[in-house]
Amino acid sequence: MCGIVAIAGKDEVAGRLVDGLKRLEYRGYDSAGIAVAAEGGVERRRAKGKIVNLQERLTENPLKGLTGIAHTRWATHGAPNETNAHPHMSGSVAIVHNGIIENYRELREDLEGRGRKFESETDSEVIAQLIDAYMEEGKDPVAAFEEALKHFHGAFAIAAIFSNDPELVIGARKGSPLVLGYGEDEMYLGSDAIALAPLTRDVTYLEEGDWVVLRRNSFDIRNVRGERVNRARVTSAVNDALIERGEYDHFMLKEIHEQSESLARSIMPYINQATQTVSVPEAAETLFADADRAVAIACGTAFYAAFTAKYWFEQIARLAFEPDIASEFRYRRPVLPQKGFSLFVSQSGETADTLAALRYCRENRTPAIAVVNVPESSIAREAASIVPTHAGPEIGVASTKAFTAQLSVLAVLALSAAKARGHLLPGDEMNYVRSLLALPRKVTEALECAGQVREIARHIAGKRDVLFLGRGRYYPLALEGALKLKEVSYIHAEGYAAGELKHGPIALIEKGLPVVVVAPKDELFEKTISNVEEVRARGAEIILISDAAGIKAAGKRADHVILLPDGDDISLPILSAVPLQLLAYYVALTRGTDVDQPRNLAKSVTVE
Repeated sequence: MCGIVAIAGKDEVAGRLVDGLKRLEYRGYDSAGIAVAAEGGVERRRAKGKIVNLQERLTENPLKGLTGIAHTRWATHGAPNETNAHPHMSGSVAIVHNGIIENYRELREDLEGRGRKFESETDSEVIAQLIDAYMEEGKDPVAAFEEALKHFHGAFAIAAIFSNDPELVIGARKGSPLVLGYGEDEMYLGSDAIALAPLTRDVTYLEEGDWVVLRRNSFDIRNVRGERVNRARVTSAVNDALIERGEYDHFMLKEIHEQSESLARSIMPYINQATQTVSVPEAAETLFADADRAVAIACGTAFYAAFTAKYWFEQIARLAFEPDIASEFRYRRPVLPQKGFSLFVSQSGETADTLAALRYCRENRTPAIAVVNVPESSIAREAASIVPTHAGPEIGVASTKAFTAQLSVLAVLALSAAKARGHLLPGDEMNYVRSLLALPRKVTEALECAGQVREIARHIAGKRDVLFLGRGRYYPLALEGALKLKEVSYIHAEGYAAGELKHGPIALIEKGLPVVVVAPKDELFEKTISNVEEVRARGAEIILISDAAGIKAAGKRADHVILLPDGDDISLPILSAVPLQLLAYYVALTRGTDVDQPRNLAKSVTVE
């Protein structure tokens, strides 16, 4: 995740751009930079490391101008150095970018084929290069920007300035947030309202696919089709805690919607976009090739992430993989792998039972890999290797973006293990990498089901019990869906393997019981639908979460359907989490429970 600020102003902007970056430094601190447009053209200053280094550069060599863009970077593609730092420039255009351009390699090869020279390793540079290429063909900046947008695949927020029109700023968003701010004879853009708080409280949250043309005393918002549109103008909150929540009523909803960004942050450190390959820390990778078995230890939602990873490690990497609940593992005196490793999954990295299990493994000389969101945590410090998730701070007690970040990193680890063990062909690795790179965009697509989920949630809110079913890699998602509903709505919910219905749980089925079925179309789909027929025949109300092929195959056997984007055996379990999270949130909202701080729960469980 990176931070963006832009100003089309009446006064000098360099100092104010830097101030805005300081408020966004939590979004990235690998490098920072600003570019300012004036009558003499566009000039930029960049520096590796924290914003203080950029300030020193500006003290030595100031920038003057009334229009500018700024960026603080959390490195995704390309090393954290000055060359890869934003803004990126090409000809008369300078841009800053947050997100992933999935098809950057194809765009770069095409532009290089036309004789264009690239200076950085980043995907972001293709944005500046393509806009400038269209301007060279004779298009004005607005037309060139609009045409370039049509060619970018991925999730992104962009701001651009131009040397041949120094009062102009153009911004766009797709999958990553961008906020428009209004001042007196000034206009602003920011990654979120906190960046704009010193400048204005008068903001518009741009909608998916919107792009905007700014001058200091005018703005023109257009939708994905290029049509001029009006968007709501609101007053942002004053204190930082509320500003962080932005346009959302609860942190849980905000964090559900942040998943396109948190997934990008979690995936990109472990992917080489140029070669379409995965790469994890060497200390972890060396454990994979000769391993005979792995154990994975976690609690709560993190355990369901590890449970999902079992299917990836066993089916793709052909490695025996045993997930276990930390509180059970630590007291069982378990037999550990002779040549394998242990893997610990935790959001906080401080979970008491998980930490105790890690220490048991260390005492028994079983190397530990930590998948954590806090690199400075106890679990991270005591593990042999750390593979951070980079989900960012998660305020809501019920885990959402941390869960999908864990899944994405575990998927990368499984692919790396498969490669180390000789079970992943280069073509298959490339296909999986493309699937992972598409996740931020597809999560945004998955969120489009929110209105439909809200209607279903109103129907479920009055129920006493809810059943969740899944098979194969979707069984852990059924367990997670049930947990989420219990956590925030206080409705009794259970998750089951669909094939286990006839072994007892079918006795629970009664007329009107909501049964949520997680079943994208895969090799087990027909078996799952047979189970659906069994519960439907007994009066259950079926809510099917599936992709287009699955919904078509299910026909009229579901009372409600929730559509997932197309995907594969890596991406679809991750995408399936989104409607389950939304369902829990909207049921809780309807019932009036405390969504962000559910009763009896704490964010980090540091005692038994």
